Amino acid sequence: MFWPKFTADKINKTVTEALSKNVNYRNSSILGLPATFLDSDVFYDDAPFLENAPFLSTLIANPNHIGCHTLVGAEKIFKGTQALELDLIKLCAEQIFRGDEDAQDGYIASGGTEANIEALWIYRNYFVEEFGAKMNEIGVIYSEDSHYSFSKGINLLNIESLVAKVNPENRAIDLEALNLQIDAAQSNGIKYFIIIMNMSTTMFGSVDDIDEVTRLITAKNINFKLHVDGAFGGFIYPFTNQKSAFTFQNKHISSITIDAHKMLQTPYGTGIFLVRKGLMKYVKTSEAQYVPGTDHTLCGSRSGANAVAVWMVLHTHGSAGWTAKMQMLNDKTTDICCQLDQLGIHYYRNPFINIIAIHAEEIPEKVAKKYFLVADSYEHQPKWWKIVMMPHITRGAIDSFIIDLKAEMVLAKK
Repeated sequence: MFWPKFTADKINKTVTEALSKNVNYRNSSILGLPATFLDSDVFYDDAPFLENAPFLSTLIANPNHIGCHTLVGAEKIFKGTQALELDLIKLCAEQIFRGDEDAQDGYIASGGTEANIEALWIYRNYFVEEFGAKMNEIGVIYSEDSHYSFSKGINLLNIESLVAKVNPENRAIDLEALNLQIDAAQSNGIKYFIIIMNMSTTMFGSVDDIDEVTRLITAKNINFKLHVDGAFGGFIYPFTNQKSAFTFQNKHISSITIDAHKMLQTPYGTGIFLVRKGLMKYVKTSEAQYVPGTDHTLCGSRSGANAVAVWMVLHTHGSAGWTAKMQMLNDKTTDICCQLDQLGIHYYRNPFINIIAIHAEEIPEKVAKKYFLVADSYEHQPKWWKIVMMPHITRGAIDSFIIDLKAEMVLAKK
């Protein structure tokens, strides 16, 4: 895993050069596009600070990255900033997730929800086009801890939901129950399966045992495609667990979702969808003939500035810098766990992820709400409260949390 760290000057020059290769709304005779630069009465482009603000300059220039640029025939009007997105997709697919050279497609999505639904959409159409599958013959297997985007996508795509049970303490998928569930699904007419594996669930930070699950499903000789939801874990787990099985070297993995607007601290709207070559064609929208190369994405038009933002962050740190940053966050998470252990508080935590899920009865609601911990449910009585160690959390905030927790525990014993 390696990509270079760039100086601020090099990043600025690279983005400026990319913008110069785009067709410019201000000095080009663009008559056909239903778009322009940002409203100059509000977002003026002659501010002196813009000379050293490549992301803001791109935002104001307003390039539209509609379509999937890893495919041939994509829109060329914004080829300069598109090239940065291509470089970014290549970096994520080949460096972070060890894909073979030029063997993956991908694009910057609006977030993990869109990217996850994109995967479901691709595989539903794949089974329909290649095997003549009916909607009620396609089932999606995902754990009960999985993100709600899968329920949303299943509802939109009119396919079947198969929710796998997990062990309530270690959050691992119950393989025995899953085996029986697949048998029952097949008896009920499910012939094709979309398997979802989590590289960190949203609430618990749990990571599904992909080797155990794929061993089970391959032994059953079922027809499946496998998608990895790494929306939270994608920019930390590969850097804290050097033995991660969530890579494109794993032949069972067809696609991966990651979110830059979580760990990478980029603006919202910077999810990333990565998929093996040859699969994007199943969501080609042929009706979008006014778009060069048509469209293969769920969102359609999207801001080129978001792709530039992700590219900038990754090259500001470089692979070594990013690895160090993620390991530091993970160490700080471990420090909190050690203090919780000393207090005798029970929690769940994957050792490679910066999430701590604490049993609700172990922590006073007053403390949980003071520090904005997230509950597993706001519709019912919470069973868990979640801490997420993010870069803004200081040692002082951690100490304050522990002091308040200790104080409440003392009061509870009186």
